Amino acid sequence: MKGKLFTILTNLTLLLVITSVSVIGYFSGNAKAVIYENTNLYYGGSEESGAVGLTVNVYESTENVLKILDILDENEAKATFFIGGSWADDNVDCVREIYNRGHELGSHGYFHKDHSKMTYEANLEEIRPSVKLLEMICGKKIELFAPPSGAFSENTLSACASLEMKVIMWSRDTIDWRDNDENLVYSRATDELKAGEFILMHPKDVTVKTLPKILNYIRENGFKAETVSRILGE
Repeated sequence: MKGKLFTILTNLTLLLVITSVSVIGYFSGNAKAVIYENTNLYYGGSEESGAVGLTVNVYESTENVLKILDILDENEAKATFFIGGSWADDNVDCVREIYNRGHELGSHGYFHKDHSKMTYEANLEEIRPSVKLLEMICGKKIELFAPPSGAFSENTLSACASLEMKVIMWSRDTIDWRDNDENLVYSRATDELKAGEFILMHPKDVTVKTLPKILNYIRENGFKAETVSRILGE
């Protein structure tokens, strides 16, 4: 009974946070956009880091997320998980598990919208609730945003700058969401791989199957799998 009551109270608290942040965003229509100066957009980091960044965009497949965490643990590797708010709301325990295992969390928006077609205010209203939710779950400031489908505009960059967030893209896309082919996913992640690169993945079955081989390649070529922030020197 106590467990059920705790779950109900937790969900109500999360709902209150999401609602209050959305209301604040709605009434910020007159907010002034930050001038974009090309300072918060990243496709990779420095080769001097000696590491590559595995990034996992999550809006689905809790079971596969947990499998990926186990594989990362087995290989002493770290990754950055960009979490969709609507998924996080239903998977609080899994989000905490990602964080507690030493990985980095970033925002992937709340409802997987096309940020390239959104106003500055609309970008804020979509990003800010997801950030607040993740911060409430893990108690740590969220400083990274990965736009769904890689779609962004100057409004997106300005909105993230006002939230003191970096916009993270990728240098390699495994396209695991489309191609259920282990060889393709592996080659896209590893061919002529250089330190400082960001490799984009999703919690798909083919990714779970291919990830051990990718991590083995990274290790054998003298790299480490690290979080985005560490590769960026933070």
